[in-house]
Amino acid sequence: MKKSVWFLSMLCALGSLSAEEKVKESSLQEKSSAYTAKDYASLLGMKGFGDELLKMHFQLYQGYVKNTNLLLDTLKTLDPSTYAFTALKRRLGWEMDGMRLHELYFDNLGGKTPIDAKSALYKKLEADFGSFDAWKKDFVATGLTRGIGWVVLYKDPQSGRLINMWINEHDVGHLAGGAPLLVMDVFEHAYITQYGLAKQQYIDAFFQNIRWEEASARFKEKKER
Repeated sequence: MKKSVWFLSMLCALGSLSAEEKVKESSLQEKSSAYTAKDYASLLGMKGFGDELLKMHFQLYQGYVKNTNLLLDTLKTLDPSTYAFTALKRRLGWEMDGMRLHELYFDNLGGKTPIDAKSALYKKLEADFGSFDAWKKDFVATGLTRGIGWVVLYKDPQSGRLINMWINEHDVGHLAGGAPLLVMDVFEHAYITQYGLAKQQYIDAFFQNIRWEEASARFKEKKER
């Protein structure tokens, strides 16, 4: 079921929209331009990631962008005191975080070289985990957690400590104020059509394609703030 159809059906069922507002809402998807989906076609051909898998994943990400715009525009038309308004406010975190997490994920893919052992990020991983390998073991083990979710290497804004977090849903489990440095999607759609239930093989492929310069740039940017 397309989520835009679901949203409209729910709102109409709740009786919260006038006939004029229903027509307006149905056209929001075409008119909204708040966010534009990024083009990640350059990742096609990446080792360990089939093109069909990636194209499907890109399409799913584009859906989050579309629905984020739809929700933001629809909320402007609703009375804040209605149930429809509060229900869609709850949904906004899911759609918007889904958009952002996918962008962080795709942006830190496409790398061809290992992490620079002289980089500030590498040294910080060693300092906080004992060694780079110890950090990787922790990150992989987090990714093998049963269920759908994300793994995010966060920088704690208070202590500066690096922590691997398990995000059970797009909008649940984040480190408040934390800076995401490396993001891995472990929802089933990220790997199951190619790897089946062999999640470890997918994680191995992910590590072979990390764009460490992107993760290092995120670390440097957050460090300077």
